[in-house]
Amino acid sequence: MRITPCQAALAAAITFNLLLLLCSRLSPVVSPPCRDVVPKNVPKGVTVILREFHGPDHDVAATSRSFSSLPGVPVLVVTEAAPYPPVALPAGVTVVSLRPEPHRPPPRPELAVGTRHVALVPDGARAAPGLLRHMRDVLEGAADVTVRMVAAGVGRRRPKCLGLEVDIKAWTARDHHNDQSDHRSVRCGALDETPAVLLLRTRDLFSLPFPLATPVVTSLSLQASLRGWRLLLLPSSFPSSSPPPSSPRSQWKTQNSREKRHRELMEEFGIKLELLPDGRRRWHGCTKETPRCFGTIHAQTPQYLLAGRWTPPCCLQALRATARHVLDQLESSGIRHWLEGGSLLGAVRLGDIIPWDYDVDVGLYLEDVPKCPWLAAVVATGRPVEDPQGFFWEKAAEGEFFRVHFSRANRLHVDLWPFYPDGRGMMTKETWLGHGQDVEFPESFLVPLGSVTFAGAAAKAPNRPREF
Repeated sequence: MRITPCQAALAAAITFNLLLLLCSRLSPVVSPPCRDVVPKNVPKGVTVILREFHGPDHDVAATSRSFSSLPGVPVLVVTEAAPYPPVALPAGVTVVSLRPEPHRPPPRPELAVGTRHVALVPDGARAAPGLLRHMRDVLEGAADVTVRMVAAGVGRRRPKCLGLEVDIKAWTARDHHNDQSDHRSVRCGALDETPAVLLLRTRDLFSLPFPLATPVVTSLSLQASLRGWRLLLLPSSFPSSSPPPSSPRSQWKTQNSREKRHRELMEEFGIKLELLPDGRRRWHGCTKETPRCFGTIHAQTPQYLLAGRWTPPCCLQALRATARHVLDQLESSGIRHWLEGGSLLGAVRLGDIIPWDYDVDVGLYLEDVPKCPWLAAVVATGRPVEDPQGFFWEKAAEGEFFRVHFSRANRLHVDLWPFYPDGRGMMTKETWLGHGQDVEFPESFLVPLGSVTFAGAAAKAPNRPREF
């Protein structure tokens, strides 16, 4: 068979490619070296970021002037709005806006940082010769790879070293004191809200989802805890300015602004409960005046469950308060009642509401409903009733049962299900919503009623709760 020149060329190309493939398989594979996130030619200096300055008494001009006087230290003033009252910033200090504007590209503050390290400096701090360089050297020389930040106090008051555990599923942050000495470096999980300079690698800062959220110390402590990062608190400190005494009104405004920023940060991070080192609890959400922390329930599933979270602890606290109030009202009115459904299941398992449940279910005898003044008023008028403690009683829109809300605004609730005997020794009701526990049951479970621990109190229950 005659071979054409085209066929010969094709055969040669195939043979050549097969030889290349064979050589690649026989040769050892050399993986390319991992590249650092920050290119090698990035300067090893420190960029100072001034992030927190609020109110008319801010010191941003003097603070930026102090740090910009250090040789080779760029200073950025990062802000949503320009400092007010307006100030003349020193030459070389750059203002970086975080506010998106339709006629500009989206804010990218990381593009303004051209050094390997960055220091977040609070308003009122003053530069100390060599301290930023020392912090950088300590960070780079740390033997513990989890140490990603180095901190130094500002002024005479040293920040307190804390341990911090953030439980995203439970919407909770737990602080506790760490042992510390004023004369040595201490490894911490977090710091309290005392002003401090925080130094970290630029790549670490901008790998965080909220790199420049305020309050800076609290924000970075929370995000570092979730990543297993630690910080090293040095015994050294930066000088601070000596501002003139503020008026009582100015102090009040400053305190209110600080608390407002803290609440906003907790809301943004999804923290509803802070357990403080002194044993106090700081709640964020679910008061009588606020709506509940989650929206409408679809297919018996709240949205937070799909995000891998449990019921917010403030909601559970409000549910417990509502349940105790309702059970007290039913008991004092002489109404025969008992825990139902998932609430009884939680009582038997935990002595409490199941951590991912979002309401409380109580059964009662239909014929006893008129004994409770609030239920009787709802039946008589067809309208909701608010009791003196601010709980809101109404007939449920979904059927023939009642609902008691934590308040008129906050719709966390207890459902009251009226049952009655059907003549066969069975208890039934008028409304069935298709829940798994929606079944008739023998009245013998209620004669006599039993008792279980629930939400911090004794609650009536079927006499054989596990069998029920």
